[in-house]
Amino acid sequence: MKKKLRGGGGAVYHGRTRSDLFDSLPDDIVISVLCKLSSTASSPSDFVAVLLTCKRLNKLGVHPLVLSKSSSKALAVRATNWCDGAHRFLKLCVNAGNTEAYYILGMIRFYCLQNRGSGASLMAKAAIKSHAPALYSLALIQFNGSGGFKNDKDLRAGVALCARAAFLGHIDALRELGHCLQDGYGVRKNITEGRRLLVQANARELASVLRVFHNNTSSPPSSAWIFRNHQPQPIIPTNSNTAPNPTDFDFQLFSDYGFNLTGREMHPANRFLVEWFGSIDDGSPGQGLRMCSYKGCGRPETRRNEFRRCSGCGKVNYCSRGCQAHDWRVHHKVECAPMEEWVGHAIDDVEEEDIMNGDDVAIDDQTVEIEDGDVDGIQI
Repeated sequence: MKKKLRGGGGAVYHGRTRSDLFDSLPDDIVISVLCKLSSTASSPSDFVAVLLTCKRLNKLGVHPLVLSKSSSKALAVRATNWCDGAHRFLKLCVNAGNTEAYYILGMIRFYCLQNRGSGASLMAKAAIKSHAPALYSLALIQFNGSGGFKNDKDLRAGVALCARAAFLGHIDALRELGHCLQDGYGVRKNITEGRRLLVQANARELASVLRVFHNNTSSPPSSAWIFRNHQPQPIIPTNSNTAPNPTDFDFQLFSDYGFNLTGREMHPANRFLVEWFGSIDDGSPGQGLRMCSYKGCGRPETRRNEFRRCSGCGKVNYCSRGCQAHDWRVHHKVECAPMEEWVGHAIDDVEEEDIMNGDDVAIDDQTVEIEDGDVDGIQI
């Protein structure tokens, strides 16, 4: 016979409280489940919602092992939701040794909170754990002398960090390293090797797209991909009428081929920077300071004239050649040069012409075409 106790905590059987099966689970099993959740959560709210379920989940949810496994999406705090609680959550993840938390909080502190020392230190901890975006960000700080004076630039350190990030597969770092070798910027000039690295960056991107097509048998490519800026739409032969989700494919570096495809997903750290400085009335990080003109970056200048200007128009500026390459293909080539100069150029024959002004020197970046068989077997 089951009866309710007035004011009691639950049902009883013949005077004995019914046991909760969840309470009988060992902590190790609950922590294992929470680790899986934190590593696969698509947003911080998905993870936090579970922690608010009961006191036990709230307690075990902040276990160092759980926080150390949290993915970048679970740590993707939005600038509009930034508060002391969000800051404390990221610090808990940092204390747990989460590499993504090192990088995200490091970027926030360095650029948004202007705590240069602490931010750089956190990014360095992520870099020590072979976090490619952190290595690349530190390389840009060295190249630009961010957080210091112009004379604080350390080109050799920037090249070394870029080389490590490129070795770990960061394609923007690979491109930056290729330009450094081509121009003798912080390293002995080697045009042949620089061109090889630029080709390899494009090959890696192309290989990643082909790999997605091969693995995504349930959703093959449709008859056309959507391009921006009124670009022609290349036809992809297929027997299916089902269009794939653009976010399923990594098109972030197809800009080297002249394609402007949708679907590049910003890292949570870059999204936070974009939202943080975008919420400022004039959109400026400070008096006389400018933002990187590539909308997917979000990095601001830390001193006046830190970033390179476009030598073609002088109206835009970039923190790196990677951002310049992305922005050039997305829309700046239309704004910088008359449209007539681009009429008649087939997409397959487009050569990338990155116009970058570093120390009043125009740098040309031309990307060579990849012949069949060059995708596989390329190593750095």
